[in-house]
Amino acid sequence: MSMHFREIAEKAAADGVISAGEILALRKAGWANGQITPEEAEAIFQANNAVADPSAEWADFFVEAIQVFIVNTLEPAGYVTQEQADWLIAKVDHNGNVDSMTELEMLVRVFETATSVPDSLREYALAQVERAVLTGEGPTRCGGTLETGNVTLAEANLMRRIVFSTGSERPAAVSRKEADMLFRLKDATLGADNAPEWQRLFVQGVGNYLMGFVRHTALSRERAGELNAFMNDTNASVGGFFARVGKSAVKGNFFEAIGDIVKKAPSGPDTSELAAIERAVTTSEQMWLEDRLDGNGQIDAYDQALLDFLNEESGFTR
Repeated sequence: MSMHFREIAEKAAADGVISAGEILALRKAGWANGQITPEEAEAIFQANNAVADPSAEWADFFVEAIQVFIVNTLEPAGYVTQEQADWLIAKVDHNGNVDSMTELEMLVRVFETATSVPDSLREYALAQVERAVLTGEGPTRCGGTLETGNVTLAEANLMRRIVFSTGSERPAAVSRKEADMLFRLKDATLGADNAPEWQRLFVQGVGNYLMGFVRHTALSRERAGELNAFMNDTNASVGGFFARVGKSAVKGNFFEAIGDIVKKAPSGPDTSELAAIERAVTTSEQMWLEDRLDGNGQIDAYDQALLDFLNEESGFTR
């Protein structure tokens, strides 16, 4: 770390203010060799903790610098280690919580740009959003002035970016833990003044989990583009997605659809793998969905929207 970089960071930490000129100087000094060093990352966090009223310029610099440090410092680039995740949580955690939207945005940006991120880091970020929804307090709540127990547009958008991020447990697809969280929040916010985006995310997220489990192989460029379009589709009707990616995978009864894929699969090692997936789906996945639908003792509007989506795509009926 250059002396100039350290002096600027220490000055910001001392007086709680950092000017646009100082931010520009930090950018020039920090990226002089094309990367952020561990010492510079520590200094940036120190300055961020001290800045009383961070400007948009500072927020942009903080998010970009820490994201680059976490994602690109170690080889191979894009693979965040557990040690890095633990360090990052320790830096942003204040008594179990993230205090600012700047820090939360930085975490989300890491997920969006990394190839792989430890589950613990993503679970930590999702827990921050879930806590804000349930308590009405946290970085998404502007000091806790909004209604408790509802999902805001900002929170729905953050959850969408996290669960569909490339660095997720199942890249560009929703995991069971994430689908469980979506059901928990759905049950906890029924009847609340939720943003319209929340129901779309619930249906898309759980539907993606149930219909995206077929295989865990690398995505083609075409498939990645289709999933990216699905992730960014905020229209009320999402049924056309699976028609675009190939309805042969979901025709007929939803929980029998994988059987069709197994029958059509070429002979070889992959056939037995697909058969194992078929067995798991017809038991575990169906039981999981039935349990979640029965969780609050009713088929609410969100459940019905999900069932309509599944029925439209695969003929699944309950």
